[in-house]
Amino acid sequence: MEIKIQCDCGTKFKFDVEPVNGMMPAPVHCPTCNADATVSANVVISQNRQAALAAPAPPVGGIRLRVAGAAAPAEAAESPGFSANRRLLERTIFFIKERVAMLKLTDTYDILDPATGQNIGLAKEEPPAWAKWLRLVVNKQMLPTAVNIYECDGQPAVLSIQRGFTFLRSKVRVVAGHGESLGYFKSKLLSLGGGFNVFDNADQQVAEVKGNWKGWDFRFLSKGGREIGTVTKKWAGLGKELFTSADNYVISLTDPGGAGQGASALLLAAGLSIDIVFKENN
Repeated sequence: MEIKIQCDCGTKFKFDVEPVNGMMPAPVHCPTCNADATVSANVVISQNRQAALAAPAPPVGGIRLRVAGAAAPAEAAESPGFSANRRLLERTIFFIKERVAMLKLTDTYDILDPATGQNIGLAKEEPPAWAKWLRLVVNKQMLPTAVNIYECDGQPAVLSIQRGFTFLRSKVRVVAGHGESLGYFKSKLLSLGGGFNVFDNADQQVAEVKGNWKGWDFRFLSKGGREIGTVTKKWAGLGKELFTSADNYVISLTDPGGAGQGASALLLAAGLSIDIVFKENN
């Protein structure tokens, strides 16, 4: 498959690749500035797969046949790797876009498919009522909060990010929609680039979210140091013009093979925690 990319620095480059599980088999970088282009390449792969799936089947003998009782092409079932047919926590790439509002006490984020712009979910900050109004006089980073993630507004949450009172180090618990704890995040006491550690329910560290002091870029690393995913506002695809702050960014699971069960849920929770729970000051 041929991949064409335009980097933020203006460089255009292309290469051929054989995707693995619908994604890049290895990271790729801009040949000019060495910026990571893996997320952009994954989106191009997704777009190419969608185009191939949407292409009409070649006619037989000049006549398009349809078997009685069969679904029309537009109604045909999509392949498991086609992102438009996946549930939210089965996906590997998320575009997070903040809803802008004046004098707000809580944040709301739309979760989009970067390849199509389709709205695939919603993240709402929903702290206790008393904690919400106390933000008018107390630093919000010290108060309890919760971020609930929904596939559709009005439906039960599929994931919840919960933080209690915070003094020196934040501890954030990640809970599935049915109430099962998936683990928790704990901020680092000293960190040049920012970030936090990821623990399972047995209090064993299983991963790390590591920041880059030069910009708003974070890597999701396995316990062995292997890169599993990224959280970045550097983007060369859909919504590039919207990236005016760290409140609009892309979360990408770049190595599904090394991530383990529930990695998409933890990575989505980690990306939202970076912005809403750990880095917001107002």
